[in-house]
Amino acid sequence: MWGIRFTRSKLYPFSVFANTHLKSKPLKPTRYQNPIFETVGTTRRTIPITGPLKFCFPFQSSSFTSSIDFSSEPKVDNFEENSDNDDGEDSEDFDGDSVNGLSFSNDGTVQDVKRIMDIIHESGSNYVEMKNKLELCDIRVSSELVVEVLSRVRNDWQVAYMFFLWSGKQSGYAHSLREYHSMISILAKMRKFDTAWALIDEMRGGRSGPCLVTPQTLLIMIRRYCAVHDVGRAINTFYAYKKFKFDVGMEEFQSLLSALCRYKNVQDAEHLMFCNKDVFPLTTKSFNIILNGWCNAIGSPREAERVWREMGKRGVRHDVVSYASIMSCYSKACNLNQVLRFFTQMKSMGIEPDRKVYNAVIHALAKARHVKEAINLLKTMEEKGFAPNVVTFNSLIKPLCKARKIDEARLVFDEMLQRGLTPTIRTYHAFLRILRNGEEVFELLEKMRKMGCQPTSDSYIMLIRKFSRWRQFDNVFKLWNEMAEKGVGPDRSSYIVLIHGLFLNGKLDEAHKYYMEMKEKQLLPEPKIDKMLQDWVSANVQPVGTWPLNIEQEGQHNCCSWG
Repeated sequence: MWGIRFTRSKLYPFSVFANTHLKSKPLKPTRYQNPIFETVGTTRRTIPITGPLKFCFPFQSSSFTSSIDFSSEPKVDNFEENSDNDDGEDSEDFDGDSVNGLSFSNDGTVQDVKRIMDIIHESGSNYVEMKNKLELCDIRVSSELVVEVLSRVRNDWQVAYMFFLWSGKQSGYAHSLREYHSMISILAKMRKFDTAWALIDEMRGGRSGPCLVTPQTLLIMIRRYCAVHDVGRAINTFYAYKKFKFDVGMEEFQSLLSALCRYKNVQDAEHLMFCNKDVFPLTTKSFNIILNGWCNAIGSPREAERVWREMGKRGVRHDVVSYASIMSCYSKACNLNQVLRFFTQMKSMGIEPDRKVYNAVIHALAKARHVKEAINLLKTMEEKGFAPNVVTFNSLIKPLCKARKIDEARLVFDEMLQRGLTPTIRTYHAFLRILRNGEEVFELLEKMRKMGCQPTSDSYIMLIRKFSRWRQFDNVFKLWNEMAEKGVGPDRSSYIVLIHGLFLNGKLDEAHKYYMEMKEKQLLPEPKIDKMLQDWVSANVQPVGTWPLNIEQEGQHNCCSWG
């Protein structure tokens, strides 16, 4: 039974607004105000803006999602309707608000970046000294230099923001859209939303220059609000499209739904879609976004089946993307029978499988240890004109590694290389998880780098947890220092995993040291770690053999399991 009462939904005001303001006449340009905050004098304080949006309500997404256990910032990679996602993990990550380094056009920029990073490391948390040294460094600032430095310091928002302000004042240079987006992404990820909105206001240019704000700018903010489950402010930011004279159509609405689902606010997104069906008609793509949310973000076959049936009841056609999503869900749930049922059903409906569907079935077969059948299907896939991609081979490698069939996994890996495909970080993660000593780990890391694949924050978190389990803390700190040198951390999850490993192994003083360092960087501590360390400081309580925190959920980004 469809048990959602829309009249009681907290999204009802959105429906009223949409019907009133989005369905009728073209949007008129109005002076932009931050839809969430307003600056009064020199003091920033939170003030609800009630007009002209005529909408500001205390939205709490937890009211109907409290039964779902969220991690700190859950994310499903490449969360779009057409994403190539075999098991929810092996898709390429393009967030649109990520901070990525650039390939440099000259050696001078490389040296300048190194000099700036040396100044940052030498100054530590002494920001006055850091600024003074930057003023004396005589470096020519360029767009690619700023983006690269921001990429390397993205987990320390204070350093990033100080450098951003300093670089913006250098002669012959002005921040472009990419630099603004990089900085806004860093601030919003660290929940410094006020400061991020101040930069957006600066991007407007006023009378002195052109407005740099684009729909992507607001989408960055929407995604970051969704990441912290502040659905109300994500929706308020969606309203800001109108104030910037941006089009507010189906594509923008579906981007909002995707952002909500990407960070596990799937039930909120579903309410939103149904509340506004008169303004934004129910389409296959909108339903696929919700279906993909239940399948890949939440991983609930029951909810996926419910949405699947609802599509049929409302006369919304299932397409190949719908089948790929639900088959991926059952593949992750190790339900091969259901995967094959949907595979047969779609062919009987005259829907031709695409690469994503084949990848889901191959993954399900490999997980069920039907490797021969999976390889045969890969050959069939080629005969149908779909060349296997990296995701296809990862769909085989990961289950083989989990089953400890190392030789077979290596054969698949070699086949991938022979076809000219470049392994992704997730390919290497499958092998790293099954290694049993430090020598093998560092040997594989070196091979990764030689092949052009650099470890990510997820890689370091997984290995720090692994070495902590083995009580090899020399290797733990070797990786920890390497993270900082490579500019990929440490971030909040890294600190939580390190502190957990130190505390569990009786290294209480070191655990407390990194806990205080984490707080100095204004990274939010995990409440249970906070309580345990505070208890130890106040009562010198020795840790017991078990740890109450489910670090498997809290510390992970996408992978990161013990060994």
